[in-house]
Amino acid sequence: MTQERTPERTQSLLGDEGATSSWELARTRLANPEQSRTCWLATTRPDGGPHLMPVIGFWIDDAMHILAGEGSQKARNIAADGRCVIATGSTTLPSLDIVIEGHAEAIMDPDVVRHLVEVYREKNWPLEADGNKVDGPNAPTAGPPPYTFFRIVPSRVFGFPGMTGMEQYAPEDLPKPTRWDFDGS
Repeated sequence: MTQERTPERTQSLLGDEGATSSWELARTRLANPEQSRTCWLATTRPDGGPHLMPVIGFWIDDAMHILAGEGSQKARNIAADGRCVIATGSTTLPSLDIVIEGHAEAIMDPDVVRHLVEVYREKNWPLEADGNKVDGPNAPTAGPPPYTFFRIVPSRVFGFPGMTGMEQYAPEDLPKPTRWDFDGS
């Protein structure tokens, strides 16, 4: 639904500009999650305190998508301040841990919500769209339905070699600690 975004800048986190991983590697890992992959969403409470929760997240149309019940803390936090961080690890070897800094926005367009429901169904989560809200089985940390979809648009993404299987590779064959900046971040 959106045009593929590419980073404006790629930077090594070790100071060696030649030693970076490709955005395509990170993007491919995000788009093809392992079945058991957990994402962790960090938001800020209205009093400034941190809030971290495991969520089910999918990379769709060049952004991370989650859903949350209307009364959940994460939904209330995003409504007050959309800045957030979502992180996940890919255990496909060589493993890659990915941290996305960005801004979350509630998706209110019923056509987009229907599209996302179809994608989630393909990933074995039987949801139903009802306008801009979603109904379906209660996810452990999403809270009870009705749900709202949130799109997390990345401003900065970090990639790090994951712990899984790293002993099987020479250091030069592991993903490189890399930062990808989007939209002037």
